[in-house]
Amino acid sequence: MNTLVLFWLCALAVFLGVEALTVGLTSVWFAFGSLAALLCAWLKGPMWLQTVWFLGVSLLSLVATRPLAKKYVNSRRQPTNADRSIGRCGMVTETIDNLRSTGEVKLDGRLWTARSLSGEPIEKGSIVIAREIRGVKLIVESVRETAVSGDK
Repeated sequence: MNTLVLFWLCALAVFLGVEALTVGLTSVWFAFGSLAALLCAWLKGPMWLQTVWFLGVSLLSLVATRPLAKKYVNSRRQPTNADRSIGRCGMVTETIDNLRSTGEVKLDGRLWTARSLSGEPIEKGSIVIAREIRGVKLIVESVRETAVSGDK
């Protein structure tokens, strides 16, 4: 048996083995590329052509299947209690100033470290809407800013 055929057969086995051992799609694209290179080696193609087939088919299969993989792998994200805070109103208990890294909001009876979505300071006592959560910080927008922009 040709050594290059054996090489690509081993590469195919390794990539399929890694894929079988992992939860997500990690090396299936390289398995496709190895299969293409294996066929090229079996047909007595030169090494440079086998490499081109390996890289080309791997890249094409990655591009073709990545959107599907993103959609179906790890698509079962469970919302947490914190996610329920997004879109709700709270009161600023400490002036929010992104430059000084200060700010606190009371929302649903809990105190959150807060930052302004627009980057503008928001005074203590203002009413804000939670727009997102980044790590342990609540990213908020002043109700006044929301009313001016027409976002409800």
